[in-house]
Amino acid sequence: MLPIDPQADIGRRAWVACPNCDDARDCAPCGERRNCGDHWRYLIANTGSVLYLQCPGCTHVWDHETGFGATRGPGARAW
Repeated sequence: MLPIDPQADIGRRAWVACPNCDDARDCAPCGERRNCGDHWRYLIANTGSVLYLQCPGCTHVWDHETGFGATRGPGARAW
């Protein structure tokens, strides 16, 4: 299990399903695409439309393409 990233700040959060633990699977607010007090992710950074996230439950780190705003080029990685 990875430690929580030193850049993690509870004030910078995102509500995206964790691809590793899928802990929000049976959550009613998450299922209705509402912000849930339990199933948020640390927003470590972003580059254009790509979010870099960490799950506080399982500590999995991943990037998520939102499709909003300026998208990154193929194969680009900011971190």
